[in-house]
Amino acid sequence: SNTLTRGVVMSRSYREECEYLVKSSPCSYRIKKGFVPNMKVEGIFYVNDFLEKLMFEELKHHSASQGVGGFLPGVKQIANVAALPGIVGKSVGLPDVHSGYGFAIGNMAAFDMGDPKAVVSPGGVGFDINCGVRLLRTNLDERAVHPIKEQLAQSLFDHIPVGVGSKGVIPMNAKDLEEALEMGMDWSLREGYAWAEDKEHCEENGRMLQADISKVSQRAKKRGLPQLGTLGAGNHYAEIQVVDEIFDKHAATKMGLDRIGQVCVMIHSGSRGLGHQVATDALVEMEKAMKRDRIEVNDRQLACAHITSVEGQNYLKGMAAAANYAWVNRSSMTFLTRQAFAKAFKTTPDDLDMHVIYDVSHNIAKVEEHILDGKQHTLLVHRKGSTRAFPPHHPLIPVDYQLTGQPVLIGGTMGTCSYVLTGTSTGFQETFGSTCHGAGRALSRAKARRNLNYEDVLEALAKKGISIRVASPKLVMEEAPESYKNVTEVVNTCHAAGISKKTVRLRPVAVIKG
Repeated sequence: SNTLTRGVVMSRSYREECEYLVKSSPCSYRIKKGFVPNMKVEGIFYVNDFLEKLMFEELKHHSASQGVGGFLPGVKQIANVAALPGIVGKSVGLPDVHSGYGFAIGNMAAFDMGDPKAVVSPGGVGFDINCGVRLLRTNLDERAVHPIKEQLAQSLFDHIPVGVGSKGVIPMNAKDLEEALEMGMDWSLREGYAWAEDKEHCEENGRMLQADISKVSQRAKKRGLPQLGTLGAGNHYAEIQVVDEIFDKHAATKMGLDRIGQVCVMIHSGSRGLGHQVATDALVEMEKAMKRDRIEVNDRQLACAHITSVEGQNYLKGMAAAANYAWVNRSSMTFLTRQAFAKAFKTTPDDLDMHVIYDVSHNIAKVEEHILDGKQHTLLVHRKGSTRAFPPHHPLIPVDYQLTGQPVLIGGTMGTCSYVLTGTSTGFQETFGSTCHGAGRALSRAKARRNLNYEDVLEALAKKGISIRVASPKLVMEEAPESYKNVTEVVNTCHAAGISKKTVRLRPVAVIKG
């Protein structure tokens, strides 16, 4: 049936396709039902003029090629998700949306836990479960870092294991791994790699309680054991950054960011091979469950299972364990970063005020309470390439941020800028408290490798005065700013739409990459 629906849909011209896409506000488009078969709800995607062009060009290209080859365009993927059983509200595409496996990256979708037909889909979380961002502050100024910037970059590179096959420096055996998967940051705290305050400034307090290690395969554990406390490759990085502009003084001060030039460290990483294996294992199980339960989807990459089914529950328990792994991972790298800074400045991390401002996840599914048509519902919210952005006074955000809203960390592309935003009540109503996660790809990895030369990319960074340490220079082109949508456009669109609010812009002075 799948090829058939693809065939039927593809026969429309680009002009006919566009009739289903209606501009609904200065920053958003509605995707009307009928754009793809069986849509249960409408879609919506957020764009500004520049990002809008990219979305429509992708669709135009797809219509012209009659859908041969490659991922479906982002708009189609958002619409196919709107056809999944049990979806409520809208299928939401954030401004950094781009084609991914099943779900677009930058797609948020919520499913009603009260509906026995509602599904969970690993493609709505992504392969790198709990890929996320953590921001540490310091009381240093750029002036203090500048003279020893190269040594500091080298020291971080030496302390944090990076690269495709990198192995951790924190000693771990199989029993440690199992405890870490179950306990998340409570393990890091117990072992002395985290501060008690770190947990409070972390989504879920750094531990998802539904984790069940028996739902994580031996193969996943085997892949995860050597990699704990490692950065990995691809778009993951640790950056030394400085505060470049403050948009909301009050919110920034609550986060301990109170002046231009203040030094921070941003860590962007996930669950390495372990999360990838958990996702792969679940997709195989779910293909069978779909046949058994006769679940129809528009695209076979949207493999899913009823939330209440054994397969659905197994995945959510395994996903939670992988999420815990990622938090332990970021905690281990926080520990190593604190060590590197303390050594460089011959003092203690405490005296450098190296507190975690916040830690957010942007590849995860979470059970949350939301208001729909005036009634409270328990929903399973899938955020893939999308960040939770809860508003002021929400019970799940830390005490310090109750008045300003949850901090949202948006990692820029290598050598561009990053942002700190806060959650808003508009976003809580419109996108179930979700916003963008970063820049979002504009060029595929393969295209980036063909179009760019890595020496040029590295030279451009050096010209900006950014120290860089890279484990695999050949992968640099895939992560070059040219390969991505501009993060400032993405963030400004979210700000204009009111789904999150700009607080601080950060600019990199040193980049450590896999």
